[in-house]
Amino acid sequence: MGKRLRKEELLSEIDRERVRLDDALAGLTPRQMTTAGVTRGGWSVKDILAHVVEWQQMNLDWYAAGLRGDKPAMPAPGYTLRELPRLNEMIYRKHHHRSLQAVVRDYRSYHQRIVTLIRALPEADLVTLARFSWTGPSWTFSDYLRAATAAHYLWARTRIRRWRRAHERAKATRSG
Repeated sequence: MGKRLRKEELLSEIDRERVRLDDALAGLTPRQMTTAGVTRGGWSVKDILAHVVEWQQMNLDWYAAGLRGDKPAMPAPGYTLRELPRLNEMIYRKHHHRSLQAVVRDYRSYHQRIVTLIRALPEADLVTLARFSWTGPSWTFSDYLRAATAAHYLWARTRIRRWRRAHERAKATRSG
């Protein structure tokens, strides 16, 4: 179960974590953004941002499907929630060869789309259990949106900061 945040709390947490992630990204060169090895799986910063964008896109797609009266395949067609590592690997492969510029553009755009959606939704759509058929009995739409934004921003920031610190230590050792 998620934190069950109300609209203003959700927006505040998203904003706070986004600023922190953007701070972690500040000063990175395009070469650094595309260098493999930020995660154990070998992802670059660009790959991490593409991962975040894809999960935000999935949330928007789930919501749109729900509005049409459809129940989307959760979390994605051909995948179950037990197969998240396999789904995340597919996401990595899907976006790995995209340009840094395209991924960064989507990183900005999808964040704004999610925030705009949250602002437009009535509170009940965000915090009512089973409000949408696809959210299931124990998570609210707020929980899903938090996972795709604030929680993913924290996850991304943590990996990027660890990688930057290790990179800076290695650089200092080589030059020292």
